[in-house]
Amino acid sequence: MTFLERLQWRYATKKMNPAKAVPAAAVERIVEAIRLAPSSRGLQPYELVVVWDPAVRAKLRAAANGQSQIEDATCVVVFASWASYTPERVNAYFDRVAEVRGAGESVEKARAATLALASAASTSLDGSHAAKQAYLGLGVGLAAAALEGVDSTPMEGFDPAKVEEILGLSARGLRATALMAIGHRDEASDWLLALPKVRRTRASFVTDVRA
Repeated sequence: MTFLERLQWRYATKKMNPAKAVPAAAVERIVEAIRLAPSSRGLQPYELVVVWDPAVRAKLRAAANGQSQIEDATCVVVFASWASYTPERVNAYFDRVAEVRGAGESVEKARAATLALASAASTSLDGSHAAKQAYLGLGVGLAAAALEGVDSTPMEGFDPAKVEEILGLSARGLRATALMAIGHRDEASDWLLALPKVRRTRASFVTDVRA
């Protein structure tokens, strides 16, 4: 299938087949795609927690309004965004830039500018900004899963505080932003599978601005 055919094939799977596991190698490729996703200033202000443990996923299901995909999937990826842009986090990123690209004046200028932005009283680098970056990763992850022929479900319907407690995120300065279940559809039980994908027409969705 082409990329567009894979996107047509994918949907937010409502019922996963717990008897059909996704190979760990495929999950790792999806995770790597998320790691390579774009983010503002390249900061990647979120982390991934990949939950395989069935007992932990049972707790997450309870914190997510009983959504069965969490338990029936092979694993659940939790997108945990930074609660704040601390100097330690910003410096760690620019230390990594210097390690990979080499230290230099341009790196230090970017470091200073980002530190100043993060510490400003009216800064736009806050928890909501970090959450937006996590959603960029989520989108890439959903597309990567489709390319693997793997089903996925993005989820916002959960209690962030409970998820953070279960995974110990608050102590790490992280906030539960989104969940992504990775598994295979239960073709016999998923009511959504038989329904055609509904999207707005191009004419109602796209405005072309040409010379």
